[in-house]
Amino acid sequence: MTDPRNPTHPTTPEESTIVSAPPRADCIADSAGGLTFDLDAPEGTAGSAHWPQALVLLRRGGDDQADEVRLPLTPNGDGRLRAVLPSTVAMAEGRWDVHVDCGEAGNQRLLPGLADLRSLVDRRPGPSTSPLAVRIPYATKHGNLSVRSWLRAPHAEAGDLKLDDTGISGRGTLYRVENPREWLTGAFVEARSRRSSAQVRTAPVTAEGEDFTFTLSYPELCADWKGGLEVWDLWLRRSDGSAEARLARILDDVADKKQIFVYPGLPVAAPYAPAEVGPYYTADNDLAVRVDERPPVS
Repeated sequence: MTDPRNPTHPTTPEESTIVSAPPRADCIADSAGGLTFDLDAPEGTAGSAHWPQALVLLRRGGDDQADEVRLPLTPNGDGRLRAVLPSTVAMAEGRWDVHVDCGEAGNQRLLPGLADLRSLVDRRPGPSTSPLAVRIPYATKHGNLSVRSWLRAPHAEAGDLKLDDTGISGRGTLYRVENPREWLTGAFVEARSRRSSAQVRTAPVTAEGEDFTFTLSYPELCADWKGGLEVWDLWLRRSDGSAEARLARILDDVADKKQIFVYPGLPVAAPYAPAEVGPYYTADNDLAVRVDERPPVS
């Protein structure tokens, strides 16, 4: 398929859904994980009798009923339409593109309007063993409105990180377990190499209530490194191996942290060759550590 505005430019699946003058949706987030959408009626719908009846969220890459959420649109009293996404509505992890159902005209993508995400800043969920629902609205690279969703239990929220050439010291908080203090007794952080599932490094945690700290050694991550990029994913594991939680940072208002929370790579004298090691957040906001060859000094 090509872009009718530029026949030489092929469109992506997201670009092909963009139509002229789509409406904008304002979003308000609540601390429980719910979202409220307020929007004007799309152009060409004169009068409330012709207003669209539903807001539609479609999970990117999905292909069944579980990958679609339909929310009724009702007048909000200010001449606009409102749809409410409660935190209790199940949404699988992923990126959900936001549309309005325009009847025979089909679904129409929405543009982002004003976003009130203050309730997400420094969010600290209450005690519960139910999965933690996190939804953050954001503007895509093409300027459309989407929602990033996470659903995790248990969840290990990464906090402050301190770095030096010996390793990474981090803080975190464990959520969505019945007894965090008991769960964390004897627990450890496990670094898993993406190169080989047999490559694992561990670091004990020190726990205080539901909070924990850990220190992961950079030289240990480099001990068997043979050059090139190697990525280690960080997990929090119970002492008996009966449960685990991916270390991630999702309890705030930043949907994509990879380009926002940037940490330096520090030099490490690895046995194979000079290395550069540093943490980063993945496209899913999970915490990982990257080992790579140290660039030559110019």
